[in-house]
Amino acid sequence: MEKLNLSESALWQAVAERDRHYDGVFFFGVTTTRIFCRPQCPSRRPKRENTLFFFSAQTAAQAGFRACKRCRPDQAQPVDPAHWPVLAACRYIEACDDHVPSLAEVAHHVGLSASHFQRIFKQTLGVSPKDYADAHRQQRLKSALQNGSDVTGALYEAGYGSSSRLYEQSDRILGMTPTAYKEAGQGQEIHYAVGQCPLGWLLLAATSKGICAVRLGDSQARLVQELYQEFSQAHILESGSFVAEWIQLLIDYLAERLPWPELPVDVQATAFQRRVWNELRTIPAGETKTYSDIAAALGQPQATRAVARACAANPVALVVPCHRIVPKAGGSGGYRWGPERKQWLLALEARTAPAPR
Repeated sequence: MEKLNLSESALWQAVAERDRHYDGVFFFGVTTTRIFCRPQCPSRRPKRENTLFFFSAQTAAQAGFRACKRCRPDQAQPVDPAHWPVLAACRYIEACDDHVPSLAEVAHHVGLSASHFQRIFKQTLGVSPKDYADAHRQQRLKSALQNGSDVTGALYEAGYGSSSRLYEQSDRILGMTPTAYKEAGQGQEIHYAVGQCPLGWLLLAATSKGICAVRLGDSQARLVQELYQEFSQAHILESGSFVAEWIQLLIDYLAERLPWPELPVDVQATAFQRRVWNELRTIPAGETKTYSDIAAALGQPQATRAVARACAANPVALVVPCHRIVPKAGGSGGYRWGPERKQWLLALEARTAPAPR
């Protein structure tokens, strides 16, 4: 059977591409309109930060979203029965709003052995049942905070047993404290700098913890405008000595004055995206790998397409070197900032890579 990738990055890709293969598999809700739709809805695409995902129309409705009158998600057709065990498990996990169910508990619910269920679940989604449950709990937390619940109510509604446990994980889950997330990032400081480099204009933005955006382009004004749109509720400043230092390291690297710098990052990501990005950072300058190489390194050889989507979603170009991934069939492949820039980067690293000993 055709495998479904139900990781968050894959779901967003399906929304962006209006992929009909996911019809009935999941729905997306837009927090600014409180409407939920099918992936292939012809309506204008929402911003990623305003989008939540649901695996049943009932779950979306319970979260306070209304069915779209254009795509009628409440009338979606049932999905292929071959996918039922995994989807049934997803919906069982979603219904466990007071705890994260154990592997044995979910496997018993769908009538499979724990080992077989774990294998097909991970093959299909790219993550373990526990990782999926954690991700869904995080979505419940985000939804509750965005719907106006206070932090205490939201954390218990989402199934977190204590506030201390949530605050310990808040940077990983939300990218900020729960209170700041409830306020849509208001009050968070993001510093940025823009400079010219051999590839055009380079923008680097960072919090006090690390780099949150790196972008390349032909227009300085356009890069800054996009930054303000992405972090619309944050306090954005064109300043910061640490930002100036980091962008200069990248410019010097592109000008062949320094080796590739390994810099700190502060980005929100799914568990699978983070694993892919961490693996990309282990590829030495001057070397390349394929999507299938990365999937195999992660122990999930069937997840090639999911790896490709994670690379496409990388928000910190150069710092996470997705340009070092090339097609198995040959050539340099596509790149968010243009294939010419990718080819230039690969040629740069081929020239500057240390000679093998």
